[in-house]
Amino acid sequence: MGLWEIEDSLYTQGFTTVCGIDEAGRGPLAGPVCAAACILPQDLEIEGLNDSKKLSAKKRDALYDIITAKAIAWAVCLVDERRIDEINILQATFEAMRGAVARLSVQPDYCLVDGNRDPGLECLTRTVVKGDAKCATVAAASILAKVTRDRLMVEYDGQYPGYGFSIHKGYGTKAHYAAIDRLGLCPIHRRTFLKSYANR
Repeated sequence: MGLWEIEDSLYTQGFTTVCGIDEAGRGPLAGPVCAAACILPQDLEIEGLNDSKKLSAKKRDALYDIITAKAIAWAVCLVDERRIDEINILQATFEAMRGAVARLSVQPDYCLVDGNRDPGLECLTRTVVKGDAKCATVAAASILAKVTRDRLMVEYDGQYPGYGFSIHKGYGTKAHYAAIDRLGLCPIHRRTFLKSYANR
């Protein structure tokens, strides 16, 4: 299936601004969850466009620059660890997705959302399992979300040295857990993901 097949079927139905939505950072122990929304020109060909998880960091960075330059509209929204702890990661992800769409300079008439859960947007929505590998707009959104969040985690590495945030980006690696054992939790750790540490 081509990356534009789902979008093209929507264009033939009369929709004009199809938006892809994806998130990055649902699984990490630290930092925010980031969602991105992206509307691309119809049938725009971007060489190498794919699910962000299948790309190298260097390729993601290059594609980020192309996508942000050529998109009709794009936006990202971060929901921080305090909010994640307050309302849970699924609801925080939905909040980030709604926030990203709300920040678009052009409002979509149809949204394609990666996954199988509807985030409750104010426009027609279709969820697409593995949408980041099936839809050009969702693949673009996945790259925007991943690069935005990764860059922020590199910044956090400077603020909270010793945890290795620039390397593992907050995910629960062996080195990350070892750093928590050594240093304790820092302000950007998700307490609900680390209850045994938070209760110490």
